Amino acid sequence: MTRAVGSRGAGRAVGDGAAAAVRIGVLGCADIALRRMLPAFAAGGGVELTAIASRDPVKAAEQAGRYGVRALPGYAELLDLDDVEAVYVPLPAGLHAEWVAAALRAGKHVLAEKPLTTDVALTEALLDEAAARGLVLMENVMFVHHARHAEVRRLVAAGAIGEPRSLHAAFAVPTRTDGDIRYRPELGGGALWDVGVYPVRAALHLLGADLRVAGAVLSAGPGREVDTSGAALLATASGVTAQLTFGIEDAYTSAYQVRGSEGHITVDRAFTPAADHVPTLRVTHGSVVRELRLAPDDQVGNTVGAFARAVRSGVFHDPDCLRQARLLHAVRVAATTEGLTSI
Repeated sequence: MTRAVGSRGAGRAVGDGAAAAVRIGVLGCADIALRRMLPAFAAGGGVELTAIASRDPVKAAEQAGRYGVRALPGYAELLDLDDVEAVYVPLPAGLHAEWVAAALRAGKHVLAEKPLTTDVALTEALLDEAAARGLVLMENVMFVHHARHAEVRRLVAAGAIGEPRSLHAAFAVPTRTDGDIRYRPELGGGALWDVGVYPVRAALHLLGADLRVAGAVLSAGPGREVDTSGAALLATASGVTAQLTFGIEDAYTSAYQVRGSEGHITVDRAFTPAADHVPTLRVTHGSVVRELRLAPDDQVGNTVGAFARAVRSGVFHDPDCLRQARLLHAVRVAATTEGLTSI
């Protein structure tokens, strides 16, 4: 369903008729914000970085000074600013629901880190509230905005691998230091929420909405209170399967392969490539292997631009956000029901 949203102040003209940049504030100084999002906001792309808030005033002042914007000592103070139209929420997943709801109540459009929440009912409620208030609520799943995945879909549709049979996707990262938020259950930690989102969303993006969870495993490493690795088997009604693995204490892996009746397409560094990375698609058809080198693409800048356009156009469409939430919920339920989790 397309959500039509009334963008407050949308479409104000500037000199050449282009829409004015969306003035955005940032709630928190998480690593993803510092490394990727703040530089992207500062680069433009339809947004204007306006303010940075942190519960640590020193950290807020340091980052705000780096970008020449205002620093605020708390999230609520930023939401009170009349000249901030939208906010980016990079807080731990367990805090998303509280602060996304507060931002919506303050009349702000929201770009929130994934997962939007760790509760499917809360995710649906927030999406409904955003639509009712005429606001954009966008989950920051950036890889779907990279051009190479559209090329994979084009190749599959064109019959480059015959009839699709299965997707095999994996995303895993090395062990973090003890005390990292990913190991804290009260903050929404765990492999499923942190990295499992990526292969699940890849299945939706490449196989379509007709997916169910056929089975799942979640397990916790020694001494951990959250799941540190997992696997899930998804399937479409026609029998196409998605075999997904993920972990937060593993060797780095970021890849997927779409397999068909006559060949397969392999994508490496699939989910978090740098803007200057030259992506290569390895296409196998029978005994013939081709390597297709594509142009570099900036998925972070593309995502920021998509958010800005949604705010200014007043139209936003992302049904996969809720579909993803439902699949993540089903993965956790399946793993728990089958007694395969050690957490």
